[in-house]
Amino acid sequence: MLEPVNRPALRRALLLLLLLSVPVLALASLLIGAGEIRPGQALAFLLGDAAARSDAQLQTVLLSLRLPRMAAALLVGSALGVAGMLMQTVTRNPLAEPGLLGVNAGAALGVVVGIAWAGVENGPGYLLWAGLGALLGNACVLAVAQAGHHAAAPLRLVLAGVALGATFIGISSAILLSQPAGYDQYRFWVLGSLAGVTPGMTLWTAPVVLAGLCSALLLARPLSALLLGDDIARSLGHRPLPLRLGVALSVTLLTGSAVALAGPIGFLGLLAPYLSRFLSRSLARALMPSSHHAGLATQLLIAAWLGAGLLLAADLAARLAVQPFETPISVMTALAGAPLLIWLARSKAWQNGAAL
Repeated sequence: MLEPVNRPALRRALLLLLLLSVPVLALASLLIGAGEIRPGQALAFLLGDAAARSDAQLQTVLLSLRLPRMAAALLVGSALGVAGMLMQTVTRNPLAEPGLLGVNAGAALGVVVGIAWAGVENGPGYLLWAGLGALLGNACVLAVAQAGHHAAAPLRLVLAGVALGATFIGISSAILLSQPAGYDQYRFWVLGSLAGVTPGMTLWTAPVVLAGLCSALLLARPLSALLLGDDIARSLGHRPLPLRLGVALSVTLLTGSAVALAGPIGFLGLLAPYLSRFLSRSLARALMPSSHHAGLATQLLIAAWLGAGLLLAADLAARLAVQPFETPISVMTALAGAPLLIWLARSKAWQNGAAL
C-alpha cells in the first residue's frame, strides 16, 4: 500500500530547492561556457589553485567575461521578474509583462535615439536613454489600461501592447535606416544577450535596479489594497493615481536598466510572476501552516529570485545549444514563455484575472 504524501515535508523540500537554485545556477554560470575553458579549470581558479590563478587567459575569462555576465543575469532577471509582477498587479492582468506590452520596445527605441542622435557610446548613456524609452512605453500601457471600462481585458491590453511594440520597432528601424552607422551597436539590444557585458556596465546598472526593487517593495502593501478596487483602496487611505505613478516609475527603472544591460528579453516578465504566484502559496503553507496566501511583498521577492534563476538557466542554455557559438537569450526565454502565454490566453480563469 502506498504511503501518504507528506505535504509539509514536500513544501519544505520545495523551499530548499528554490533557495539553492540561484546559487547553483550562478556557480554553473562561472564554470560552464562556450569556449575552451573546462569546468575543472574554472573551479580550480575559484578555489584559489596557484597554477590556475597564474593562467592569464583563465583569469580574463572568469573575471572579465563570466563574472560580469553572471552578475548581469542576476540583475536583469530580478528586474524583469519584479517589473512583470508590478505590471500584472496594477493592470489586474495576468498576461501583462514588459516585453508583450511594448515597454521593452520603448526602451530599445530610446537606445536607438541615443545612439543615432545623441552620440551615446557608454553605459550611463544607454541607461538614461533606455529609461526614457521605457517611461514612454509604460505611459502608453497605463493609458491603454485606464481608457474605458473594457480596457482591463487581458487580451485587449496585450493586443494594444503588441501594436505599441510594433510601432516602436518600426520607428527604431526607420531611424537606423537613416543612421546605418549605429546598427552594429543596436544589434546587441535587438537580439537580447549578456555576451559582452563589462564590469563597468554592471556597476552602473546595479544601483538603478536596487532602487527599483526597493521602491517595488515599498509599494507592495498599497498595491494589495488596489487589487480590491480603487474605492476600497481610497477607504484604506491610499491614493490610486499616485500609486500607479509610483508603479510606473519602478517599472521604468527596472525595465530601462534591464534593456540597457542585456537588450529586450521577452517572456521573462511573464514566467517569473506566474511561477511566483504558484510557489508562494506552497511556501506560505510550509512556513505558516495556517496560511493559504502569501502577501504581495513575498510574491515580489520570489519573482525576483525566480527571474534571476530563469535568466541564469536561459543564459547557460544559450551558451551550450550551438557551441562554440551562442544563441540569443530571447530565443530561450521564448521557448518557455510562448507556450505559457498561449495556455493563459486560452484559459477562461485567467482571462478574467481571477488568479490575481
